[in-house]
Amino acid sequence: MANFVLNAAAREEAVQGKGSSRRLRLQSKVPAIIYGSGEPVAVTLELRELVKALENNAFFEEVVEIKVGDKTESVKIKALQRHPAKNTPMHADFVRA
Repeated sequence: MANFVLNAAAREEAVQGKGSSRRLRLQSKVPAIIYGSGEPVAVTLELRELVKALENNAFFEEVVEIKVGDKTESVKIKALQRHPAKNTPMHADFVRA
């Protein structure tokens, strides 16, 4: 069993939306959201870290830890949007486990 830990940065509401997400992607970052029990949290993941984790099929089945600041969330991936031509991740949805 693989243990996946991703580092993330929280995004405030001013840095959400289509334009902000495009600017994040140009900086090799992936916008994501963590939802489930409690308040939803918008986060930003490093593209390189996410692509490395996606190479392993167990990432889609196991509980993943996402470190947001000093808080750690245990989540499972719910949805992943990829670029139609490049196949790079564009957005990820995680649900709390």
